[in-house]
Amino acid sequence: MSAADETYLDLALSRSRVDRWAQVRTDEAELGQIIRRDSTRVLELRADTVPVDPTSMRLVLRPPRPEDLDREPWFLGRDEGVDYVAVVASAEGVPEAAGSAAQPRWAGLREVGADLDDRDAGLLTAATALRGWHDRHGYCPRCGAPTVVTQGGWVRSCPVDGSEHHPRTDPAVIMAVTDPQDRLLLATGLPWPDGRVSVLAGFVEAGESLEAAVAREVLEEVGVVVTDLVYRGNQPWPFPASLMVAYRARTADTELRVQESELRSAAWYSRAELASGLREGRLTLPSRVSIAHRLIQEWFGQSLPGHGPAVPR
Repeated sequence: MSAADETYLDLALSRSRVDRWAQVRTDEAELGQIIRRDSTRVLELRADTVPVDPTSMRLVLRPPRPEDLDREPWFLGRDEGVDYVAVVASAEGVPEAAGSAAQPRWAGLREVGADLDDRDAGLLTAATALRGWHDRHGYCPRCGAPTVVTQGGWVRSCPVDGSEHHPRTDPAVIMAVTDPQDRLLLATGLPWPDGRVSVLAGFVEAGESLEAAVAREVLEEVGVVVTDLVYRGNQPWPFPASLMVAYRARTADTELRVQESELRSAAWYSRAELASGLREGRLTLPSRVSIAHRLIQEWFGQSLPGHGPAVPR
């Protein structure tokens, strides 16, 4: 591996400076004090959105309120002596966003994740992951009884059989495959609109290594054998609960055999072809917050037409 290969991708959702301070999660007395302290800052979620200051592009965080005690607050961690928690707001109306002179913009992680600073990106990624997990795991998978939130939102406990259930993360691989002409393989998924292209990706199967998953997914989806795998980085992808692990790979095969049950189309693109497609609006790419976008940008070698940098500099 060359020195250049050892410099991994800057990934929007891998950024965080908040210490999760996991040892506090089992201290019910301390958790009870945290949600009552004026110095604590609360991130309020409404559906899949949070309040963002449109001028500074910072999360709008507020002190605790009495009603937060009944909202099963999730402890996100501590940074520079400040504790952070997330609560799920009522679905009725937009909660008041104290602490910001501007009217907050309610937005989700996909929309603003790449524009947030390291602290806020980490907070919102964790809160989004927890929200999805709690929404889908209200019942014990062993006996079916309703579970209760414990350990600051990081465990759901079953009061009937005593089992504890933790957030699950499913690993997936995502890969930028190039041919002998250094063209990039891009494909269009079945539910995507015309012109939407991205690199290939797929879930890691049980008992499978990451590298084996890369080789299998590429062979299954487009019928080519890859070599020279190079790890490029990873980031959480809480939509709903994945960890995306990125690779570059090469192939000597250029004849594509598209798996029609997974893809609408796939093709090789030179840099000139991709650039012209983006400028003319014939092609669109995944959002800047995604690891797919960063892999494409890395191969392209500069900012993509119509797109800014992948993460704040």
